[in-house]
Amino acid sequence: MVVKSKGIPLATLLLILFLSAIFPTSFSNQVLNSKKPIPSSSASSLGSSVAFQIKGNVYPLGYYTVSLAIGNPPKVYDLDIDTGSDLTWVQCDAPCKGCTLPRNRLYKPHGDLVKCVDPLCAAIQSAPNHHCAGPNEQCDYEVEYADQGSSLGVLLRDNIPLKFTNGSLARPMLAFGCGYDQTHHGQNPPPSTAGVLGLGNGRTSILSQLHSLGLIRNVVGHCLSGRGGGFLFFGDQLIPPSGVVWTPLLQSSSAQHYKTGPADLFFDRKTTSVKGLELIFDSGSSYTYFNSQAHKALVNLIANDLRGKPLSRATGDPSLPICWKGPKPFKSLHDVTSNFKPLLLSFTKSKNSPLQLPPEAYLIVTVSTFLRL
Repeated sequence: MVVKSKGIPLATLLLILFLSAIFPTSFSNQVLNSKKPIPSSSASSLGSSVAFQIKGNVYPLGYYTVSLAIGNPPKVYDLDIDTGSDLTWVQCDAPCKGCTLPRNRLYKPHGDLVKCVDPLCAAIQSAPNHHCAGPNEQCDYEVEYADQGSSLGVLLRDNIPLKFTNGSLARPMLAFGCGYDQTHHGQNPPPSTAGVLGLGNGRTSILSQLHSLGLIRNVVGHCLSGRGGGFLFFGDQLIPPSGVVWTPLLQSSSAQHYKTGPADLFFDRKTTSVKGLELIFDSGSSYTYFNSQAHKALVNLIANDLRGKPLSRATGDPSLPICWKGPKPFKSLHDVTSNFKPLLLSFTKSKNSPLQLPPEAYLIVTVSTFLRL
């Protein structure tokens, strides 16, 4: 397994739900109730949610995207969805350094700059003592990600047209980043997206801004298919009335991640030495990953269980080194899943809230027809 994280999240969310079509009846969904009152003009007045189609997959793309229209007239941009960071930004023709899109596909700013004295500007600054040289100074930002990528730019506002599930239409003026200097240091080429849709729970998040305008309740959810794609929604109107298992989010001591736990790992329905895990939810990470101790224990369990089976370790891909090959190329996971045992994460603070992980959830077949963990 490798880490391909997209961001470092901030703050707390009023209500959050994550769904997965891979585990339709057993995926652990998260909820955190806040004492903050919901404005009377909130989602109950519009009475709806906003839904987006998700494109992408874990492998081989390694990311998920949605299309977001920005401006008037609107122009559509494909954005990498990321619950691990707050700020939404698009590659911007200001001009642009390090951009991956042709100039005619870049966002062109229209002068609606967010001022340095705006509270949203203070929310995205890393320095504890945010200082503005003057009341009309623009709000600059710089966001850095765990994969060593970054975006530098200016905060501005523009119309983002939204169609709600009850048929209502809105064109709120929302703040986002106009990124004119991007860097990417990963081994793989940067994705061909226009930017990042930050779904963290800080003040600059699109989700938080929509909630503060009274357009939705502070809920974000996504449903991802094992075959790729899925859907993303804001607001509470699309939460399934049944078949959902809940476990509470935890407050993080360092940064306010979407975090839950503790959870114990089971292998083939048997207890293991891996206990008390705290899990961070980050849609910007391509893969699920454990700390080194838990990862070593899990790999040893799987390797020991595979002894005597017609699989052998394969090497050659440094990004995904835990790999097996068989006597003939694999056509799909169905060729080998019978050789692997299911995993299960049991959340100790919630009754009957197991996250079941069949082999299809933690294995992939690469283009070289090897099996990788």
